Parts: sequence; structure tokens; C-alpha cells
Amino acid sequence: MRAKLGVVTGALALSALAFPADQATAVESSQPTVSDVVVNGGKPIVAGTGSVTFEVSLNASHPTGVKAAELDLFRGLGSWLLVDDTNGVSWLDCTPVSATTSHCEGTITGYVVGKDHATGDHNVNVLYSNGQAGTWDVRVGAVAGDDSRLWNENFATHKVLRQSVLTVNASPEPIRKGRTLTVTGKLTRADWAKDSYVALANQYVKLQYKKKGATSWTTLKTIKSASTGVLKTTTTATYDGSYRFVYAGATTTSSVTSREDFVDVQ
Repeated sequence: MRAKLGVVTGALALSALAFPADQATAVESSQPTVSDVVVNGGKPIVAGTGSVTFEVSLNASHPTGVKAAELDLFRGLGSWLLVDDTNGVSWLDCTPVSATTSHCEGTITGYVVGKDHATGDHNVNVLYSNGQAGTWDVRVGAVAGDDSRLWNENFATHKVLRQSVLTVNASPEPIRKGRTLTVTGKLTRADWAKDSYVALANQYVKLQYKKKGATSWTTLKTIKSASTGVLKTTTTATYDGSYRFVYAGATTTSSVTSREDFVDVQ
């Protein structure tokens, strides 16, 4: 894992470029503008164990053009997700699309380090606590061609979620028509403090069925996961078809759909 130390944040981040001091103060009306901010294609960022990588982009505009643009995600308590670079500031790669506007892109990698995280470390690009899951602030900045600047710490918000995993198994198979089919599975989610997956208890999960040759799924019932994350229920075998479990997710946990388990009914 790369360690990023000495991170410059907030308004100070925009002063990291070596511009003359007499140009450092921007007139508010001449600030650059930022639009079309996209984080992870508009989808929640879902982190399991190891690492998670996602793309970010924005458009920045000013009558004098754009020199640089910045984007990071901030959770508070010293937690940042910065664009992958080498200078400790979350600068994007910008390409002019006109004399006044640039399209800027970057890649962010967050590392799940669990119990190996030292409390004295800077918490940059590090997911080490389950308390970090939830809503993060998307912060943006830009430097115009005339050195006027924008910094917005509350431009938008974005979800960073703990990944959930769901298994399924229907048995016996093959099975006689009209007999009782038992469907089991297990629901777990990433524990960032342990850097591993743990049981996810007392969660509602749907059992769905799709008849062979059909294109849509039917919800047969909704059950609750046990304290161990285990799921177990029964249904009557009717026709050849597939079974799966579906979990809708929670405030800090991703949704997930298990694989399909096909059952031959004789």
C-alpha cells in the first residue's frame, strides 16, 4: 500500500501551485465554474477487502481557460480519498475542449487495511473503520488561466459502502415435481476493521424463481438472515428453473444478488 503523507487539503490545496502571491486572491465574480461532476459512473463506491478503484471526472470553465482542477472525497475525522498521483494533492488530468473549458479526469484507489492500520498514519486513501462507510462529501476546486480560483467543500455527496456477498444452493437436485426443495445461503459483508468478511444478521432477503425459458424473476418469499448470516427456507418444486437470493442493501452496505442455481424437476 502506498502511503501518502503531508497531504494539503481545503483551500490550502489550491495554493499548492507556485503562483505569485499578488495573484493568489480571486475576485469572487471571476471564479472558475465546475460542472458535470461524475464519481464512479454515478454508482455508489463499494469496497470489500484489499482495495477499490474508481474513476472521477468534471468540467471546469473560465473565460481565461483552466490551468488545473481538483476533486477529492472527504468523510471527516481525517479521512480522504484522493486522486492517484505523486504530489499529495488531488489534481486531475485536464484536456481543453474549448478556449474556456477543460474536461478533467482521474482515478482514485482506496485501500482497506483493517487492523494493520497504525493510528498515527495519515488516513489518506485508507479504509480502516466501518464508521467510514456512508455518505462522503465530494469537494472540487479549479484554477483559471488568470489564477482566479474556486474551492467548494460541499459540491455534492457520494456513497462509499461496505460490500456484501450472498450465496445460494437449492437441493436436492434433480428433484421430483411436487417435492419440497430446500434453498440455503449465507449473507456476509466486508468488515474494514478486520479486512475480512463477517456474518450479516437479521437482514431481509428475497428468494426469487425464474422458470426455464422465462426472462423475468418472481419473488416467492422474503426471509431473514440468522445471527450467523445463514439463510434457509423451503419451496415446492414445480418446473425446471433457477433460484436466487436478493438483498436490497442498507445505509452503509451494498445491495447484492446471488448467482443463479438451476434445478432440474423431473
